[in-house]
Formats: sequence, structure tokens, C-alpha cells
Amino acid sequence: MVNRASIRQQIMKPGLKRGGRFKKKKKDGKWIQKANIKKGALRKKLGVKKGKKITMAQLNKASKSSNPTTRKQVALARAFRNMKRRS
Repeated sequence: MVNRASIRQQIMKPGLKRGGRFKKKKKDGKWIQKANIKKGALRKKLGVKKGKKITMAQLNKASKSSNPTTRKQVALARAFRNMKRRS
């Protein structure tokens, strides 16, 4: 038989809410600095020469790739493109 006191102690551990859910951490606004970005990797995969821009048509085509890493790189490239326009 399970002891109610031990269950209550598990539920009321610091960092846990009732029901055993973890508290959400604050979002850090500096996620880009922490990201492991390999500069030029997407450009090399797409066969774009150094110094040339990757077109949106190339990004759209690469977003349908079967490789999940390539799809993530495309999403990040689009995010960076939008950041550049906003500022």
C-alpha cells in the first residue's frame, strides 16, 4: 500500500506544481548566440557560390527535402532573413 505522506512529498517538491508538472523556465532572448550554427553549410548543400545570395526559390525547394537537418537550416535562414528586414 502506498503511503499518502510520501505521495504528498513527491507532489510538493520544489520546482513542481500539483499534478507533477514542471514550472516553465523563462525564455532567454539570446537563443541565437547559444545556437550551434555552422556558417555556410546550407549554402554548400544548395550549391550556391560564396558571396552569392540564396534565393527564395532555392529555399522553398530545400524546405521539401527529406533531410530534417536541411529543413531546419532553411527555417533558420528564413528567420534570419526576416530579422534583417525588421531592424
